[in-house]
Amino acid sequence: MNTTRTLCFIIAALASYAALFYRLCQGRRSWRDSAYRTLITTLFFQCLTFTMGAVAMESHCLLGIGNLAILLMHLAAVAFCISAQIILLHWAAEGEEAVRQTRFWVITGILLTVLLTVLFFLADGPDRAALDFDGSGDPLLLVYLLAFIASQAVPCITIFRQCGPYARMSDNASVRQALHVLSVAAGILLLYSLVRTINVLTIAAGFETGPWKEAAASVLNALGIVAVSVSLTMSSWGTSAARLLEWARTYRSYRALYPLWRDLYEASPDIALEPPGASVSASVSDLDYRLHRRVVEIRDGWRDLRPYIERTGHAGTGGPAGEAGAEAGAAGTEVRQAFAEAAQIRQALQAKRTGIIPPDNKDAGAFDDRDTSNFTAEVAWLTKVAAAYSKLGKAS
Repeated sequence: MNTTRTLCFIIAALASYAALFYRLCQGRRSWRDSAYRTLITTLFFQCLTFTMGAVAMESHCLLGIGNLAILLMHLAAVAFCISAQIILLHWAAEGEEAVRQTRFWVITGILLTVLLTVLFFLADGPDRAALDFDGSGDPLLLVYLLAFIASQAVPCITIFRQCGPYARMSDNASVRQALHVLSVAAGILLLYSLVRTINVLTIAAGFETGPWKEAAASVLNALGIVAVSVSLTMSSWGTSAARLLEWARTYRSYRALYPLWRDLYEASPDIALEPPGASVSASVSDLDYRLHRRVVEIRDGWRDLRPYIERTGHAGTGGPAGEAGAEAGAAGTEVRQAFAEAAQIRQALQAKRTGIIPPDNKDAGAFDDRDTSNFTAEVAWLTKVAAAYSKLGKAS
């Protein structure tokens, strides 16, 4: 159990330090912003909380005082929760209301710090075994532990309740996403507080708690803190991450269309605006343009095949195409249509290679019943056709 708890403290501490260093790198342009300073303070207390937690798991004494690391961990956790609440105010409130609520939370944090410190020493905290802080029948220590858990749960409840309305008030998409993640983090940490309360009260009542209960609390705590670290930094990197994900989706579509484009290009080399030997760096730096070109060239290649496509015959009814179409039959009408059109393309390419022109061929060059004005939908559709085309090739 101790190994699991130590590992969870280390993971939470690493996530906290990563978030702190990331935000500190923005200090030159943001240090005069009070919200930024509050954020750095919050992350500092978050780092201190889990550093002290890791220290407490390895050593009973700190600076010659028993269980001092546990006390510092708890006090830093209080300061962290209060600071996180103040950050939320900076994100969502302005003027006198923000000042008034900030003052309330600061005073609350100071009173909780004093209360926990007094209770720690009244309960003879320095001379106790570290395991007593997992739960104890001693009234003073029990009050100390419940007060600490309450100091964590109440801000989590307020943050969870406020994130939704504040997210709807914000015009900044990155801030809205950060608030949604913060609400998830608050929910996880609230669940941690509930599990921790059950453990403390169970031990105080004289019942044994299984090691998995303490491990579960530690895991929930670590998960919640990782989510907090993400939420407190994503307003600055969220846009870049979204662009990266969009680039990855574009690249995946670009690669998925290649087998279909390649065969159409071999049949009609004139469809390519640029030779296929263009440099990799060019395609990476201008991927949107390349994807547009690939879609246009596939369309042009399809139009070039119209003399070889039967008007009345529907491809994909026999042979490998039919088998693949049957395989796709349960997947929905659109997938069946994709297989049918892929089979038409494959048969038309074969007809062009052999020079066989059907007597009743198509004179229209577009895919059937497709709105080509919506580029995103067009890419999604052609990707399905390309996937079906590749499966037909494997089946043949």
